[in-house]
Amino acid sequence: MRLCLALVLFFTVFKCKVQIEDTVQPIPLMVAQVGDTVTLECFFPRSATSYVLWYKQSMGQKPRLVSMFYKYANSATFFNEFQRNPRYSANVSMGINHLIISDTQVSDSGTYYCGKLHVNTMTFGDGTLLITGTKMKSRTVVQQPVSDPVRPGDSVTLQCTVDSETCAGEHSVYWFRHGSGESLPGLIYTHGNRSDECEKSPEAGSPTHGCVYSLPKRNLSRSDAGIYYCAVATCGDILFGNGTVVNMFLLHAVYCLGATLALCVILIVILICLINKRTHCQHCRGMCLL
Repeated sequence: MRLCLALVLFFTVFKCKVQIEDTVQPIPLMVAQVGDTVTLECFFPRSATSYVLWYKQSMGQKPRLVSMFYKYANSATFFNEFQRNPRYSANVSMGINHLIISDTQVSDSGTYYCGKLHVNTMTFGDGTLLITGTKMKSRTVVQQPVSDPVRPGDSVTLQCTVDSETCAGEHSVYWFRHGSGESLPGLIYTHGNRSDECEKSPEAGSPTHGCVYSLPKRNLSRSDAGIYYCAVATCGDILFGNGTVVNMFLLHAVYCLGATLALCVILIVILICLINKRTHCQHCRGMCLL
C-alpha cells in the first residue's frame, strides 16, 4: 500500500513540477475586431524566473520587444513603439504577466511570445496569434461542437456555418488544427475559392441562408486530437470560427491505470501473506517454547 501511494505521489509531483516550470500561454489563437480590447494571457513559474518579457513578431519581420517585467516589481516597462502607448498595458503579479491591448488596430495583428529570463537563459511559451479585422457584426462564422470524446479509429464530421451576409460572391474556407504541444495552429485543409461548394442550409429563426462546410475525419488517431478552427477569407478580410475541440479517449491510459491497480492489489496480497506467515511463525515458536 505504501509503495502504491508513493508511486501516485511521485507521478503527481512530477506532473505538477513539469507544469509549474513551463511558461504557459493557454490561448493559441485570438480573433478581434478593430476597437476591441484583448488580453493575452501568460503564466510563468514563481521560482527559476527573474524577468518575464513579451515579444511581438509580425509577418515577415523580426521579433520586437514589447515589455519587460521583474517578478518582484509592481509594473512592467514597455519598449520601442509600445513605449508611452496608452493602448498597451500589463496585468502583472507573482506568476502572471498578461498583456492588454485596448482599441485594437489592424497593425496589432501578429504572434506574441511570452518568455522568462533566468541566469542568462531565455525560454518562451508557445505563442498567441492575434488576428484583428474590420468591425462588421453581421459577419459570423459558427462551428458546431463535438460533444463526446472519440476513440482511436472513430470518425467525426466537423461543421462550419458561414453567414450568407458575410460577402456576396466567392469566398475561401480553410481549416486549421492546433494540437497539444504545438506552437501555432497549422493549415490542414482548404475548400478552395468556390462558394457554390457549400451546402445551403437555413438557420433556425434567421431569414437568411447560411453555407455549411463539412470536414470529415475518418480513422482518427491520437495525433488528430486538438482544436480545429474554421477560417473564411472574403472581401479582403479573414474571419475565424470559435473552434471545435476534438478530445481523444485514450484507451491505453485506462489500460495503464488498470495495470497499476492490479499491481497494487498483488502487492497488497503479498504483504498480507507475509504478515500472516510471520504471525504464524511467531505462534509456532511460542508453542515450541511451551
